[in-house]
Amino acid sequence: MFALRGIAVSFSVFAIVYCALSAAVCFGWRKFSLYGSRNSARRAADFLFAMRMLPLVAALAVTAMFTVPSFVLLEPRAIDEPVGPVTLLLSLCGALLVSFGVLNAASAARRSSRTVVGWMAGAERVESNSSVPVLRISRKVPAMTAAGILHPRVLMSGAAEFVLTVNELQSALRHEMAHVQRRDNLKKLLLRFVAFPGMAGLEAAWLEATEMAADDAAVSSAGEALDLAAALIKVSRLGPAESHADLTAALVHSPVSTMNARVKRLVAWNESRLVSAPRYSLWYALGAVAATAAGFAVTYSALLSRVHTATEWLVR
Repeated sequence: MFALRGIAVSFSVFAIVYCALSAAVCFGWRKFSLYGSRNSARRAADFLFAMRMLPLVAALAVTAMFTVPSFVLLEPRAIDEPVGPVTLLLSLCGALLVSFGVLNAASAARRSSRTVVGWMAGAERVESNSSVPVLRISRKVPAMTAAGILHPRVLMSGAAEFVLTVNELQSALRHEMAHVQRRDNLKKLLLRFVAFPGMAGLEAAWLEATEMAADDAAVSSAGEALDLAAALIKVSRLGPAESHADLTAALVHSPVSTMNARVKRLVAWNESRLVSAPRYSLWYALGAVAATAAGFAVTYSALLSRVHTATEWLVR
């Protein structure tokens, strides 16, 4: 009974924190949209992804660092205290959230895997200087896409190879390699795990930022930017990309308005985008971590006591 009560309380706290923060992010993320306009596309993409994952990370942290220890250390094992209906309902919600996330992510991975296997029928390895395999596929679309999470590869259609010049092809390949290096397909899988109503706008903004970040990583001069812009236009004319391969990063798969914005952005490319972000000393980061750890060490017992009091009220 003690273990069951602990599980019920843990799932209840997880559900409360996860749903409360998800609702806050859902309604409040647009207030931070100016952050993306003041920073590089890469920073904007990282910021939006961090906001999207915040509810899950915070819920797991609160549950693992406070709820479980406070219950195990402070809850009397000899008391046969029944679990109230509110706690049972909340724990069921928490369990359903986790189960749905796992099933949703697994379903997306299975669908994408089947689609990519179909695309790769008869694929041929292309010689390249990249550590990531580049495969030529017989299909016309997708023209170029980064597929796979554990074993990433870049798929390139023969039609794209035919219509693109050498420089355009290299720029497009660098764009896909940027997706692989930033593990964007893994991030898309995580987004399936944390599915929550009302997050479509935030996820669309993140997807747009990832494409622009990959564009920035692929070019280092105005000429390369024009080559990539030309590649986007030519590839978009080959035909619409398949929409059900969610866990892939195609060169062109976003809405027309987003692609137009990418082309305009590349045409207006300037060297200021190459200015690297200021790097902060490792000692400052270590100092901040040490200060945080010290603060937790001093107040941890008191925090556990307060969390236990809150969970006791929750159980009743």
